[in-house]
Amino acid sequence: MRKQIIIIGAGPGGIQLAYYLEKNNIDYLVLERNDKSGSFYEKFPIHKKLISINKVHTGFEDPEVNMRFDWNSLLSDDNEVLFKDFSEEYFPSSDSFVEYINKYSEYHNLNIKYNSEVKQIRKLDHFEIETNDETYQCEHLVIATGLSKPYMPNIENIDLCTNYVDLEFDPKPYTGKRILILGKANSAFETADHLIPYATLIHCLSPNPLKLAWGTHYVGHLRAVNNNFLDTYQLKSQNAVINGEIESIKFENNQYYVTVAYGNANGEVEELIYDEIINCTGFKFDTSMFHDSIKPELSNRDKFPKQNSSWESVNIENLYFAGTITQMRDYKKSTSGFIHGFRYNSKCLYHILDNKINDREWVYESEELVSPESMAQKIIDNVNRASSLWQQFGYIGHVIVLTDEGTLKYFYDVPVDYLHDNYSLFGSRYFVITLEYGDEIFKNASDIFAVERVHKDDVDNAHLSAFLHPIVREYYEGELVTTHHIIEDFESKWDEYDTHVLPLIKYLEGKFVTLKSELLK
Repeated sequence: MRKQIIIIGAGPGGIQLAYYLEKNNIDYLVLERNDKSGSFYEKFPIHKKLISINKVHTGFEDPEVNMRFDWNSLLSDDNEVLFKDFSEEYFPSSDSFVEYINKYSEYHNLNIKYNSEVKQIRKLDHFEIETNDETYQCEHLVIATGLSKPYMPNIENIDLCTNYVDLEFDPKPYTGKRILILGKANSAFETADHLIPYATLIHCLSPNPLKLAWGTHYVGHLRAVNNNFLDTYQLKSQNAVINGEIESIKFENNQYYVTVAYGNANGEVEELIYDEIINCTGFKFDTSMFHDSIKPELSNRDKFPKQNSSWESVNIENLYFAGTITQMRDYKKSTSGFIHGFRYNSKCLYHILDNKINDREWVYESEELVSPESMAQKIIDNVNRASSLWQQFGYIGHVIVLTDEGTLKYFYDVPVDYLHDNYSLFGSRYFVITLEYGDEIFKNASDIFAVERVHKDDVDNAHLSAFLHPIVREYYEGELVTTHHIIEDFESKWDEYDTHVLPLIKYLEGKFVTLKSELLK
């Protein structure tokens, strides 16, 4: 069977892309090795609690605004199948997500072939995908299999440890044991929190210091829902968080002897003894399905396939990636590693593929006889409701192109790095609107819960805004020309005329003067 596009993996990234391909009548097929969509979530996270928020009661009626606080629903035009109809828990069960995504797939009549396990992928003038029951061909291949292979640190005898993927939900076998957990991200602390009532002591260890999501704005760093363990450490309840390198692991007499070089003890090295070691160091991309001749180049300690700004493999043409794999492009900076981020990436990938296959222009709205006032109001209206800008802060933007005729083209949801690489598809002079934090201000703050906000009347210092706020940047042929910050607001409502709108109008007035003078030359 031959298709124009084949997607491997019926997780949320692949399903989101399939929705847009189905909606726009593009020839595609999804291959899924299991008997349902989202099967990864049947097992993970091990302890069943998602850390993606599900805020059902937002106080807003606008479905677009509500998607700012719904981190589990996939995008659709009718909003008929939303995750809130499957759970009202703020941190819901992963089982609810499996139920939801299969209903979404069924409702939208997506073309999915279940129980179809890929054995090998080759490439001639097209891709050939050999499965357990059939061989498929396609022009464009999208891998949406997630990070499915455990990442193993380079530590002697690491294979003697229990891996996160092999854990069981029942904590009782760990009763009375001394436990070392490798890693300091959410899977490590989720596991530690689950074992606190049973274990004698628990140590969480990695070379790098712990990072908290509330300080970095990266939701993959430790979240508050998993940080109860920190109390037990700082309040001296037999547990600890260790910065250190493991030099060796030995297993003798049913115990693990671990040599640790401490990172914060002036070079001290010590041997610690444990009954169990649990490896919670994350996952990596599995390349085993690819024939040796077309294995994608890897990056980030070989965790991710290396991608260009189109989420296309840098060394295999027409091989694309969707879902959590796309975080390679904004690793630990925005939200592409998570559903509420990569759902927008999948939407953008549809536009990228549609342009490449059908030579269709990215969808835009056009306005005639545009003025600085009307342009400013359009920007303000959209930054106050767009979920894509809110979720994919600094990574996905809205784009305004002012044509030589003085009309305006407004493009929604364009990856900023893709735009700069392909500005000829949009226009040589363009403005990018994003929402961003003042990261440097947070990095230098002694207490992130006491960061000084810029006074709303101090619009000349809007660039010192620490919290999420709109930024408008002007580019010409990919080069930055000017920048305008819209001052932060306590409730993230940028609609006060003197504070938010008028400074933007004044900024844009200068741009219109420049454009008119250029046209007169």
